[in-house]
Amino acid sequence: MTQRLTIRRPDDWHLHLRDGAMLAGVLPETARDFARAIIMPNLVPPVVTARDAADYRARILAALPEDMAFTPLMTLYLTEETDPNDVAAAHASGLVSAVKLYPAGATTNSASGVTDFDKVRSVLERMAEIGCPLCVHGEVTDPEVDIFDREAVFIDRVLDPIRRAVPGLRVVMEHVTTADGVDYVRANAADLGATITTHHLIITRNHILVGGIKPHYYCLPVAKRARHRDALVAAATSGDARFFLGTDSAPHSDPTKESACGCAGIFSATNTLSCLAEVFEREGALDRLEAFVSLNGPAFYGLPPNAERITLVKGAPVAYPPKIETGAGPVTLFDPGFPLHWRVER
Repeated sequence: MTQRLTIRRPDDWHLHLRDGAMLAGVLPETARDFARAIIMPNLVPPVVTARDAADYRARILAALPEDMAFTPLMTLYLTEETDPNDVAAAHASGLVSAVKLYPAGATTNSASGVTDFDKVRSVLERMAEIGCPLCVHGEVTDPEVDIFDREAVFIDRVLDPIRRAVPGLRVVMEHVTTADGVDYVRANAADLGATITTHHLIITRNHILVGGIKPHYYCLPVAKRARHRDALVAAATSGDARFFLGTDSAPHSDPTKESACGCAGIFSATNTLSCLAEVFEREGALDRLEAFVSLNGPAFYGLPPNAERITLVKGAPVAYPPKIETGAGPVTLFDPGFPLHWRVER
């Protein structure tokens, strides 16, 4: 028996589009379902100034197919040389929606990130004044810290001290992956939110390591134990407005994933809504899917929800292509490991 669920058109609050041929190849996969997305600035070179953001936005719009409607919400890459005045002007103009903090060396193309947080204090204070959110990649890069503990240590060593030092700063803990992160968000005020990815609601570290190394499940932050995944599922399906979707869909060509030193990142733009519908249905929470994908994110960023609606239909299993062909090479689509019965009605 066919089931249908109509929701406001969703947004993606954490997205990698890359540039050039890869951008052209993957952008339609997001724009098909999502109205807006927070665009990550970790290009080479990174998007560090308002001019960089304007140029990148223009390239995104130029790559958008004419029959698709999509709004890129730009971010700036925080460095120790970031100019507070440039940030303020870019935010006031509507060009930039947030600033992204990468601890140096934490993930793909993060070498220009922050090592001395005192050097960005003036930027953070200006952001608190003007209401510009700070999106954080929440991991320490200390080699003495186990990779599975990096998020919890980041909260204690970096995030909590920043928020205490700069009261009023709006912060998004991006791609939260642990029960520790969920608990920290729940224990704090409404100026702290968190995005949760599609894949972290589904996979654990076993998916990466059991039965051989699976490079297409490797991401940063790395997937954790099942108890952490379960905490994320509980948060996402709870209806709590502090949690919202950020897919962290991060395309890499297959040769760069399937190598001796493979890149971190999972590409999920194409089938995210199908995956999420399965997760929420399993939890008896389909009535809260719209809040997670369409309402909570806009509310945190001070934007109206999309007026347009989409309808999800449940029926026979959906056959998604295993790969997306791009001018930069094939990109493997996230495989949740179970059949997907929900699809967006076209």
